[in-house]
Amino acid sequence: MALEIAPQNNKTLGRSANALGVFDKFSEINWFIVLVVFLITGIGLSLLYSVAGGAVEPWAKKQLIRFIIGLGAMFFIALVNIRVWLYLAYPLYILTLIMLIIVDVMGHKGMGSVRWLDLGFMRLQPSEIMKISLILVLARYFHCLDKGGERKIISLIWPVILIAVPAVLVLRQPDLGTTLLIVFGGIAILFAAGIRFWVFFVGIIASAFLAMLKWSSLPSYQRGRVETFLNPERDPLGAGYQIVQSKIAFGSGGVHGKGFIQGTQSQLNFLPEKQTDFIFTVLAEEFGLIGSAGLLGLYLIIIGYALFVSFSVANRFGRLLILGMGITFFLYIFINMGMVMGMLPVVGVPLPLVSYGGSAMLTAMIGMGFVFSVAIHRNQKIPRGGAFA
Repeated sequence: MALEIAPQNNKTLGRSANALGVFDKFSEINWFIVLVVFLITGIGLSLLYSVAGGAVEPWAKKQLIRFIIGLGAMFFIALVNIRVWLYLAYPLYILTLIMLIIVDVMGHKGMGSVRWLDLGFMRLQPSEIMKISLILVLARYFHCLDKGGERKIISLIWPVILIAVPAVLVLRQPDLGTTLLIVFGGIAILFAAGIRFWVFFVGIIASAFLAMLKWSSLPSYQRGRVETFLNPERDPLGAGYQIVQSKIAFGSGGVHGKGFIQGTQSQLNFLPEKQTDFIFTVLAEEFGLIGSAGLLGLYLIIIGYALFVSFSVANRFGRLLILGMGITFFLYIFINMGMVMGMLPVVGVPLPLVSYGGSAMLTAMIGMGFVFSVAIHRNQKIPRGGAFA
């Protein structure tokens, strides 16, 4: 596998990223990983076609258009010099934070939550974009710290604020799943930056204590999700209906599955949210263990590529950025798959590049763009301590 994911063009490896032209940078893109992205998206489009009863409307056609737009964003981000993203980290974070505040004041309501900005031509979910913006700004913060600064407790105050402010705004929407992804993604950057282990231990204890205090004030539907997770059979026709139907679909798929557009749970509309959060269940029912393992393998290739490249990045900003993107990708997959299999509470987390949704698709493609940008500019040295000009 290492041979497949290694850079395809070795002629420019020793050259400065600043000296590379557009065509040189294109040749540095790992086209095998681009193919993997296409394969995962193709699986998602096929499943959206299936759950619509063998039709491109209402989901597959729109998702394809979103993917094409996201593809353009991915290549644009990949080709821009990584120093530009270092400069823009705080402005992009502030812009996304402003959008979250606007959502809190006058956002578009859907499915019982206020999560979207209505832009006329599309509805944008700023909380999805915040996952990327937060990784960018934390990567810049720790890059600009003097060596050893990450081990000082006082250095944690600002990153904790950067994580906590958007997390509180997203929790108010309310969107527990995205809040968890924002917090866990931020914690992952802290860990990768070298924060001491005892800090995480204290944080876990404090979080558990706060969760117990917060439990009584949680909305009833969020408490119900946790209670349903612990015992979904307590209300199989109500709160537990979604996860019970998901488990039935998983079990009925077996090893080989029932066949394309042959899944009874999805085709007969027993499975709620089959085009979004529970689309992995459709894959398991129609293509069985083999299909599910195949998709998981494609995801692991992308995550493995991000980790592989991180070992060869010459600057701290790029290393933290690509690690953050890889870990965020993993969290999406882990939480979604654990959720639909009944291993985690249902918190509404989409499956990257597969679940229907414009903001989720755009976020995934932007994240891949940053992965490729770091890979292309991995030899560029950027001094630490704030002197990165």
